Amino acid sequence: MDATKNDLLMVRGLRLHFQTQKGVVQAVDGVDFDLARNKATVVIGESGCGKSSLAKAILRLLPRNASTYDGEVWLRDENIMGLSDENFRKEVRWKKISMVPQAAMNALNPVMRIGDQVAEPAMVHLGLNKKDALVQALRMFEQVGVPADFLHRYAFELSGGMRQRAALAMSLVTLPDLVILDEPTSALDVLTQANIMNLMKRVKQELDTSFILITHDIATSSELADDVAVMYAGQIVEVSDARRFFTSPLHPYSQKLMASVPRLRETVEPDFITGQPPSLLNPPTGCRFADRCQARFEKCHEEPPTVVREDGRKVKCWLYV
Repeated sequence: MDATKNDLLMVRGLRLHFQTQKGVVQAVDGVDFDLARNKATVVIGESGCGKSSLAKAILRLLPRNASTYDGEVWLRDENIMGLSDENFRKEVRWKKISMVPQAAMNALNPVMRIGDQVAEPAMVHLGLNKKDALVQALRMFEQVGVPADFLHRYAFELSGGMRQRAALAMSLVTLPDLVILDEPTSALDVLTQANIMNLMKRVKQELDTSFILITHDIATSSELADDVAVMYAGQIVEVSDARRFFTSPLHPYSQKLMASVPRLRETVEPDFITGQPPSLLNPPTGCRFADRCQARFEKCHEEPPTVVREDGRKVKCWLYV
């Protein structure tokens, strides 16, 4: 596999399709992207574009109706797609890659104390006894700004922000290389969202952790992002470093997304994207954004290649061929 020394994760041709009564849902359909060590890649896109399914595909958290699951997921120098389910559970999930789910309250057991829940992954995946695991949990509580006495509380006794911090502590307790965050701030107020983003920036620096942040909140994601991957209808249509993406996105869909964000210091009215995203049951041939794109032309009826530009940015659009 062609990799640089700084690559932590490389995803190539990843597919995850679901069988439903109405047909096959192509939730993740040939996704490619890279993640460097100690970096944060933000995956943005409209609801239903396959972002959460991408997280499940990387962590192999597959529902029973998964009909297609293939491609390559390289963690350091190993294609972890080649591991058996048992070896993946023992060697990768939570130990090397962990996840903070979308709703922290749903991820926390209401009848277990928070400290026991945070310590459990360290007991299961690192083989620590309960006493040492609780010590590790306390270290993570300190890392994410949760008071030590919260170890003895239950989830319903915590605020939304504190529950999110506890879920983050649980994902970090095994000191994994990579943490996947699925809409970690979607149910929080604006001030708490900013605090959580600042917390994750500090954790990234102090623990040398890499993040994949899945969100539709472009403004919030800009606080953490080193790189941005734009997902549309099950595919990645643009990958760029954050600085250039937020100032000059390439793909017409990315440009529309950025134009929809209100600006505090500008008088320009937010724009919107006409039409609806295509159904993943039967996505269109050719460019999947063509029906909503003002720049479409005849070539867009064919599927565009992913173009790698001289500056390293990647875009899946005929305008750049």
